[in-house]
This record gives sequence, structure tokens and C-alpha cells, in this order.
Amino acid sequence: MRGKWNIMRRGFDNEKYLKIQSEHIKQRIAQFGDKLYLEFGGKLFDDHHASRVLPGFLPDSKLRMLMQLRDEAEIVMVISAKDIEKNKMRGDLGITYDEDVLRLRGEFENVGLYVSSVVITHYNGQSSAIAYRNRLERLGIKVYYHYTIEGYPTNVALIDSDEGFGKNDYVETTRPLVIVTAPGPGSGKMAVCLSQLYHENKRNVKAGYSKFETFPVWNLPLKHPVNMAYEAATADLDDVNMIDPFHLEAYGKIAVNYNRDIEIFPVLNTLFEGIYGESPYKSPTDMGVNMIGFCMEDEEICCKAANEEIIRRYYYALCNMAEKGSDDHEVNKIALIMKQAKLTTDDRKTTVAAQQKKQISGVQAAAIELHDGTIITARTSPLLGPSAALILNATKHLAGIPHDVNLIPEEMIAPIQKTKVEYLHGHNPRLHTDEVLVAISILSNHDESCRKALQQLPNLRGCQVHSTAMLSEVDRKIFQKLGVGLTCDPVKKG
Repeated sequence: MRGKWNIMRRGFDNEKYLKIQSEHIKQRIAQFGDKLYLEFGGKLFDDHHASRVLPGFLPDSKLRMLMQLRDEAEIVMVISAKDIEKNKMRGDLGITYDEDVLRLRGEFENVGLYVSSVVITHYNGQSSAIAYRNRLERLGIKVYYHYTIEGYPTNVALIDSDEGFGKNDYVETTRPLVIVTAPGPGSGKMAVCLSQLYHENKRNVKAGYSKFETFPVWNLPLKHPVNMAYEAATADLDDVNMIDPFHLEAYGKIAVNYNRDIEIFPVLNTLFEGIYGESPYKSPTDMGVNMIGFCMEDEEICCKAANEEIIRRYYYALCNMAEKGSDDHEVNKIALIMKQAKLTTDDRKTTVAAQQKKQISGVQAAAIELHDGTIITARTSPLLGPSAALILNATKHLAGIPHDVNLIPEEMIAPIQKTKVEYLHGHNPRLHTDEVLVAISILSNHDESCRKALQQLPNLRGCQVHSTAMLSEVDRKIFQKLGVGLTCDPVKKG
């Protein structure tokens, strides 16, 4: 076994994070009176971005903390009517935001967390939002509308009035900790919290607000790779990392925040002054409870992972533009971030290896970088696509199986191809990754090499892959399930 050299290097101390983060949140809850609205940025169940840029961070870390508070907490889920209308997708899962609300609700309830309602924000009569509300209500889910406010977030006089936040539906809650979350960024979570503070004040309820936003990391430098990777990840939202001017003025210390929080801070300050007489916060950074920046144990590993993520986001934007015909705004923004970080696509080793393999072989190719730095390549053949061949080559290498050993006999592949083309009317006879894995699973009952190769699949988690052509949805999902970081050239297969 070669497992020792395939262990992923850890740059982040997850156990330390769970301990100090949960303690900090409890302290913030105690700071306020009747109710705390805690805005959760990022993803609760599957924060794959955080786990990619901070190797060692577990995708469900935030959920683990909430489990300690479940008896006093309820969850309000937020989705923007704009995202419903344009069928916005979660790139990591390949499902729309509206479907993800239902998925997350089920996941939360399966672990004993109470989801009380859904708020549809940015509502101005969209028929798709009305249809979605009807669908949720048929499922017994309480739904509320929050409206677009003209001049938000700078028109404080209108916002803090019956024609601003007062026009929004009041979201009924019953527990002291209200967690406000969403399938992705830009949904309007903060506005929901602020609107609730306005309504609670009208009802003489002393309510507080705090924010749990994983990125940007406030106590890392503005141009730290981890923070720049976040900016690349939200390029479609036009988020910009900034020095927090309020924090600098109040404390004389540099802290990093992002434009939307900085823009909204005067509004929040005004609301707090109306409720308490004075604001408990001097800066948007004060509002946060994020302790993630104190838990990196190997900054070099995290910087390398963050740089990989920036390049990965660039390729994702290129492929998205090629598939959907969108404009080049997102691509150009990430290209600028790469320039600022002094990165090129050649800094992703698998990109160079895959393109070299394509040039030599004359056909589409793919490459994977294993945890010890070894690069494995594969090319398209009459029998296999490059991604399927790559998985076979990588697992054989990890298991110590000679490269010239064929795990799947050709006489077994031919009938599968016949079924795909003649009976299922497919156009591509080559085996996909899922078909290859099923084949070697069947053969593993009697073939030791296949059994050894299958046992190496967990060692691919966290590895990096590049393909010289965009892969099918089937192949993309297999790499996702294996935990492999995939990028593709924006080239459609012929």
C-alpha cells in the first residue's frame, strides 16, 4: 500500500475552530436581551469552498456548532425572487437555489433543527416567485415576502419607515436564537435581519443582530490568497473585499470586510440607535463572530489551496460562459484577481500536464495531481473517455498495479458500447467514469487488481484534475462525489 504518501496535508485545525467559534457565538447571544438574529453567510451543510481553501476544514463545521444550540434555535431560510426567476444554480451541486431550499430544509430537520419559515426577498410581483410560494405552502411551509426598497441601502429615511422595512411581512418567530440562512450569497439575509429588528422594535421586543460570515477573513491581509479566493468565488455578485474604514477609525486597526457589509453599516447603526439609544457596534467587523482566521496551522498549505481555487474559479467562469453564452464580466474580474495574485493557468500543474498530453496524443486528455505531487495523465481512446481512463490510471498507480495491466477486458467493454449506441441510441460509445467504476466493482469479486484499485478511490479526495474539454454532467458529478477538484478548458467535445 502507498497510502502514506497519499494523505492530504492539513493546513487548518478544525477541532480548535469548533471550540473557539462556538464559545464566541454563545458570548454574543448573551450580549442581547429577548432575541438574537444571527445571519449565517456561506453554507451550513456543505461549505466546500471553505474546505478547499482551508484544507482540514470540514464542510459541516458550522452545522456541528448549531447542534449545540438546537433547543433554543430556529432557522429562517431566505431566497431571492431574482434567483428564482433566473433559475440560479449552485455550481457545486448542480441544482437550482429554489430546489436547494427544500433540500436544506430536509437536511436541517433530519438532524433535529427547526425550520420555521421561508422568506422570498426582492419581491415585486414576479410570477415565478408566486408559483414558488404556492408550492411551499402546499407543503405546509410558512412563506413571507420582503420587497425591493428603492434606494437601498443608502436611503435610510425610507428604509427605516413604514414604507421601507415596515412594508415587509413580519416573520413570526418563537425562539430566542433565529438563524437566517440561504442557499448562496446575495439572497438578502442581512436585509431580512434588519427588517425583523425594525418590526420587533415596533412590538417592544429587544432584539439583536450578529453575523457569521466565513469570508472574507477579517484578520487576514486584504490581498491574502484566502481572501482573494473568496472574491473570485463571488465574482458574479460584484463583491469587493475592502479595508473596513469604520474599524480603522474606531480602533486604529486594519480589518478586512466586503463592500455590502460596509455599505449597510450606517443603516444598521441608525436602527440600533433607534432601538437602544446607541449602537453596540462601532464597525461592520464588530458585527461578526468569525474566528476562522485564528485556526490556520500551516499558512503555506492554505495559500497554495487558495491559489488553486482562484484558478479553478477562472476555468469555471470560462466554461459557464461557453455553455450558457453569458457575457465575459465574471471571467474578466477573475482574470484581474489572478493578475493581482501573480497567477497564471500554468500555476495549476494539471492544466499544463493535460494540455501537453493532448498535444502529444492529438486527442482530448486529462491529468490528475496526487497528494504526493505525482502527475498522472490519460487520453481519449476508442474505448474510454479521458476522465474514465484517468481514474483507472490513477487508482492503478496508487495500488502499485503496472500501467499495462487492463483492469477491464476489452471483450467486456464491447457489449456495453453496443448497448449504449444500438439500444439506448447514444452518440458516444466510450465509457463514462460511472460505467467504468461499475465494471471494476463487478470484476472486483474475482479480480484482486480491481479490488485494490477500488480501495484507492478515497485517496483521490482533495486531488486536482484538469481536462482539455468540458466533461459530461455524469463525469463531473463522479469527480464531485470523489471530492476531486475539477477544471476544464472551455472546449466542447467533438
